[in-house]
Amino acid sequence: MSHDEDHTRGVVRRLESAGREVVRVDLADFPARGDITLEYAAAGEPVYTVRTPTAHARLERCRAAWWRRVRPFTVDHQLGTMRDQRFAVSETGEALHGLFHSLDCTWVNPPALDAIAHHKPYQWHVARRVGLSLPRTLVTNQAEQARRFIREIGVGRTVFKAFIASADAWRETRLVRAEDLALLDAVRYAPVIFQEYVPGTDLRVTVVGDRVFAAEIDASRTGYPVDMRMVVGEARVRPVDLPAAVTDNLLRVMRALGLVFGAVDLRRRADGEYVFLEVNPAGQWLFVEERTGLPITAEVAALLSRLDDREPEPDVAAGSLSVGVR
Repeated sequence: MSHDEDHTRGVVRRLESAGREVVRVDLADFPARGDITLEYAAAGEPVYTVRTPTAHARLERCRAAWWRRVRPFTVDHQLGTMRDQRFAVSETGEALHGLFHSLDCTWVNPPALDAIAHHKPYQWHVARRVGLSLPRTLVTNQAEQARRFIREIGVGRTVFKAFIASADAWRETRLVRAEDLALLDAVRYAPVIFQEYVPGTDLRVTVVGDRVFAAEIDASRTGYPVDMRMVVGEARVRPVDLPAAVTDNLLRVMRALGLVFGAVDLRRRADGEYVFLEVNPAGQWLFVEERTGLPITAEVAALLSRLDDREPEPDVAAGSLSVGVR
């Protein structure tokens, strides 16, 4: 993750205040500004060294690693062709991801599982399997399928959304309006998520290990209740307790996805039913913590500290805490 990411800074400050050795590595520094050296001698343990403008570390000593919001690699501008740039990125990925899989540490979250868990259809499959309710959903790039779904659910009662809400291609969740029907042929360019709109109250549930921090976000009286992300500053936010069955199912989802940390979005209907929308393996929590006082930052730091205190396996050298930053 980037070094100026607020969530990272808050956790790192707590770790360093507690006397932990923290190394922050931004993958965007590789390979243009970062060095990686993996040494495998004829005898003895391998030595894994990385160096960036802000970090220099021997990673074979790492016991705990935090994988959060990884940024793309940056190649040297002197590589003039796209073919050469793609080759440099591919080779860098092979070296670094091979290194990450080699580390005898506990990841929050394991990089490979984190990547898989970002895929929403897989999340929905797992959530249904453990017994959570989902809104009626269609993913398609066929306009006629989209029209059929909207006819069945109803204009004004169907939302459409993107799979990824990236900063450079932000798209909020929107209700389908009558004028949108004429634009449905555009879904042929890429699959779109259509869902039955679930009236009710949003919940952001941050799971840190076995700890669950739930906050109710009531955007019903704001200017845009369809997507609380757009109006969270206007919404009423308060800590709440989830029913035990919902908490248990969310922890089962996390375990099934292989996640240690995740931010889950739910909707609670007026009848009290909880509906699963998605889990973000690198979700934000400060907007909840600042409004509710829930000690999420402290718990993330405490979890990493507990992992760092674990005794290593006999053939693993004792070492320091490393916070991996994407």
